Amino acid sequence: MSTTHVTDATFDAEVRKSDIPVIVDFWAEWCGPCRMIGPSLEELSTEFAGKVKIVKVNVDENPDSPAALGVRGIPTLFMFKNGQVHSNKVGAAPKAALKSWIESAL
Repeated sequence: MSTTHVTDATFDAEVRKSDIPVIVDFWAEWCGPCRMIGPSLEELSTEFAGKVKIVKVNVDENPDSPAALGVRGIPTLFMFKNGQVHSNKVGAAPKAALKSWIESAL
């Protein structure tokens, strides 16, 4: 499994209506720290396949979802459980820290 790209139009269906917890990565092509955590998120999406879904929202192409959640900087990660925000994390982090954060929600 790999990360899924989500748009403003598909956000509710992919994130809020998901049966499993969802990690939302708000990112942009030009963001260096976003590109740094990208490979880790891809690996984690495989490790947590079936337990957690990891999706990416490009903030330049989809401004409504990040604005609705008050995203001010990127990368910003939100964890949704049962359609609600469970927690969030701002800034790049090593894979081990991201994994620990995800495991805390399971």
